[in-house]
Amino acid sequence: MCGIVGFTGSLQAKDVLIEGLKRLEYRGYDSAGIAVDDGSTINVVRRLGKVSELDSAVGSADCLGGCGIGHTRWATHGMPSERNAHPHVSCDGSIAVVHNGIIENFVELREELQAKGHVFASETDTEVVAHLVEEAYQGDLLAAVRYAASRLVGAYGIAVICDKDPDTIVVTRKDSPIVLGHGENGSYVASDIIALIDATRDVVILEDDQFAVMHTDRIDYFDEEGNAIDPEITHVDWDIDVAEKGGYPDFMLKEIHEQPRVVRDTLAGRMDGNEIVIDELTLSRQELNFVDRVYIIGCGTSYHAGLIAKNLIEGWARIPTEVEVASEFRYRNPIITPTTMVVAVSQSGETAD
Repeated sequence: MCGIVGFTGSLQAKDVLIEGLKRLEYRGYDSAGIAVDDGSTINVVRRLGKVSELDSAVGSADCLGGCGIGHTRWATHGMPSERNAHPHVSCDGSIAVVHNGIIENFVELREELQAKGHVFASETDTEVVAHLVEEAYQGDLLAAVRYAASRLVGAYGIAVICDKDPDTIVVTRKDSPIVLGHGENGSYVASDIIALIDATRDVVILEDDQFAVMHTDRIDYFDEEGNAIDPEITHVDWDIDVAEKGGYPDFMLKEIHEQPRVVRDTLAGRMDGNEIVIDELTLSRQELNFVDRVYIIGCGTSYHAGLIAKNLIEGWARIPTEVEVASEFRYRNPIITPTTMVVAVSQSGETAD
């Protein structure tokens, strides 16, 4: 899980990017970086460690320009280091890419591109995207990104800039979150709404295999075939304080103290006497009565939440409940019958397993 942010508009992009990365740092804090197009050249600054290290490294005269992308990394392929930090660039430095997700076929793509003469500077899976776009670019950045996406296997949220397409960012996604919005000062993209909520509350949640081309005055949207589309606009009415630390020194302590309120909020409007009413549950009472075993699958925090649920389900409903690590469950041969209920839990909303 990584955080990506992008901006093109009338402000200095580096300020917008670093502020956005600070809000997205919960998504990764191994390293951080930005790439800004000054109108002729893409300038990249990357640092190992937290966003504060990047902020200190970017001086007042560095990375000037109104169009750029940024990234805060949680390492998957390649150890945390400055050379593995995003953004990654093409051989000639004309294209820069940030990516959230995992490219499963990056080894094959890397070998193919190296055979064509491409030189790689990192150990990451992401760098193949920059070289794929470079390979396909013939004056149309959207077409080049569409080609690159067609070659990728895995999960990705991607933002790309090119020094030959000033003030433009091309974005796409598959199984990784991407949110876009246009505000008074330009166009914004991020992997979480909290990075752009101060700029606009009307956002587009990009769907899988859709593309967006961001300009300073608008955002154009396209389907997988390159046809223009009109996406659904979502109005965000919650306050930024909901997602920030609320005065606590870190998110963990904040979330520990929030637990009683979160339980109350979760049950609000769902209590009918001594019964919990869940209107979204499509199972009938008769179907629920037939359930004789429950599997809860999740990773990390979600797995531990499942352990709590196991105690509650077995204590209240007297139904045997198993809790499994999701990444292992897919390789098992569990006893699943028509009367088994499986509950998949994702803390982040994007747990691939």
